[in-house]
Amino acid sequence: MPRTILMGDPKYFSVLGGANPHTRNFLGLRKKVDAERARRQWHALARALVTRGTEVCVVEPHEGLTGLVYPANAGFLQPLAFERKVEPPEIRQKAFYLANLLPSRSGERDIYRTFIGSMGYQTADIQNRFEGEADFFPAGRFTIFTYGRLEKQRFVTRFGIPPWKRIYGFRSQREAADELNTVAPDRPVLALELCQEAYYHGDTVLCSFGPRREYLLAYLDGLTPPSRELLRKEFGRNLIAISREDAAIYAANSFQTDYEGRLYLFMPEGVSDKLLGEVRTRSILPVLINVSEFLAKGGGSIKCMILDLGPTTEQPADPDAAKFRQTRSYQYLFGANL
Repeated sequence: MPRTILMGDPKYFSVLGGANPHTRNFLGLRKKVDAERARRQWHALARALVTRGTEVCVVEPHEGLTGLVYPANAGFLQPLAFERKVEPPEIRQKAFYLANLLPSRSGERDIYRTFIGSMGYQTADIQNRFEGEADFFPAGRFTIFTYGRLEKQRFVTRFGIPPWKRIYGFRSQREAADELNTVAPDRPVLALELCQEAYYHGDTVLCSFGPRREYLLAYLDGLTPPSRELLRKEFGRNLIAISREDAAIYAANSFQTDYEGRLYLFMPEGVSDKLLGEVRTRSILPVLINVSEFLAKGGGSIKCMILDLGPTTEQPADPDAAKFRQTRSYQYLFGANL
């Protein structure tokens, strides 16, 4: 079924905090965003999604909250799609669980609370440090949860040029797993540990896709050795290892949707022919999109720019919610750009 997603208006996209390795140069100085290039790339992604049946709802921009352009961190919907074994599906009450974000992005939570509430969903807060479906997403029979060591972001001295380096750490803490198990009991949670700061969310090293999201793209070097072995054990031949070169352009930061009976995987432009072949042999059509400004300056690619709210046919039917969705739709706001 076609899906409903959120994207964040890029009007104020810039680097303020410099909270991941992509946001700073080798001297540790924050990079400067090319605002016009970012705007063009954002609209190209939104248009490509809309023309393939996706309902794109746009979160309004807020000056000073530049991270709103990456709504995958907002939280997650539970259940993402109704389990068909439950009859009727309406008895399954969906709820949106708001992430407990990095302190520099904490102001986003109330923006999402209001927006998602206006779309007709009840909301609740995750208490542990946790950054949404960027670190928590379905894959096969599991919901994957990724985490890493939290650090106070800072500069430290070292031997070398320059004589300092930036410590970034990761975004979701291991202790969130118990809380997530409680609020999302439909699938077993598979906890995996990240190990490279440049890949600080799970959706930068892993991407599930396929009719049942049974296939998994994986940059294995971005995970600790025990987590790599766990993935190999659980996914077997459905695990597709991606190269360091593909990982560097965030090939795993891709997003699947479907339209008129075909599955599409939106992937960053520049991925290798080998990886495209792996996707196509599984009857998935790759759609290549250039969002390089968002990766090179902000540390996020296609999936980071998308929050998945599941099938459009399963969105809340309340008249006020439906009207809100319509007035925040990409076509309504930017129809002249289609």
